[in-house]
Amino acid sequence: CGSLEDAQTIFDTMPERDVLSWNAIVALYAQHGQSKDVCQLFQRMQVEGVIPDRLTFVSILSVCHSKTALAEGKQMHNLIVANGMELDIVVANALVIMYSKCGSLKEARRTFETMPD
Repeated sequence: CGSLEDAQTIFDTMPERDVLSWNAIVALYAQHGQSKDVCQLFQRMQVEGVIPDRLTFVSILSVCHSKTALAEGKQMHNLIVANGMELDIVVANALVIMYSKCGSLKEARRTFETMPD
């Protein structure tokens, strides 16, 4: 398998990047626990005007797993609501997990209770 650097080089040389290519690189960094890189990539994605989808948010939420990351997780939750994705079951599950890992069980419970059946 190649390295993160190789994947980043390929991504950076792509003439056009859509939400699928952004999701691939964000997910790759998230799977390797590179939370700072995930956040930086998400910021670049926004600057380039690419609208995040549910997979983008799930990848980002997966790296929010400590009390210090709770503020970032809440910011993502606000963006999820702003994008109308709070009722997506996959995103809602990721939010519950994120809040639980960050030690905010009250928010995890609140999110769980608003999940669609």
